[in-house]
Amino acid sequence: MAEKVFLATRCGRKPRRVSMRDYAWARLCALSLALSLVVLPAVDCSAQSRLVQDLATFPRTTLEITRAAKSGHHTKNHDAQSHRFDVWIADTPERQEQGLMFVRDLPATQGMLFPQDPPRAANFWMKNTYIELDMVFIGTDGHIIKIIERAQPFKLDNLSSDRPVSAVLEIKGGEAARLGVRVGDLVACGRPR
Repeated sequence: MAEKVFLATRCGRKPRRVSMRDYAWARLCALSLALSLVVLPAVDCSAQSRLVQDLATFPRTTLEITRAAKSGHHTKNHDAQSHRFDVWIADTPERQEQGLMFVRDLPATQGMLFPQDPPRAANFWMKNTYIELDMVFIGTDGHIIKIIERAQPFKLDNLSSDRPVSAVLEIKGGEAARLGVRVGDLVACGRPR
């Protein structure tokens, strides 16, 4: 069966022959492009349509991670090492959703704490996160149960505690290793200010 053909002109050039199938395909592409310009911006706007909260509005506290050198079953308190962090507290669902998204620099002594109340398995991703982060998962007894080091910016992989935690601490990528923070260390925080 012969395809119907019609003449088309564009930009003052000579008319050329275009098949009905090519014309229909061009219209479909143009319609798809027009719809994508209208529909796609509305699809992935859940987190981005909300205003990004200024971190200065988040409550803050000081958090301390303590590791004691052990000799047998006794802890030598004089050998205890501690590391302090000034942290923002992501204390609402909106703040937890935002986290450290869009932050371009995080000093080594700062971080963000994500309380999990009630304790539960925590799952994170690195969407819209511009910097590497260490994720320190804190068990219900206040001890570190897992550390994910140098989580990569913009990755959508699920980063999980694998078991219930009472909080998650995010710090600058590489800091946990640099400071010698490890599973079993004790985490304590002050009152929010």
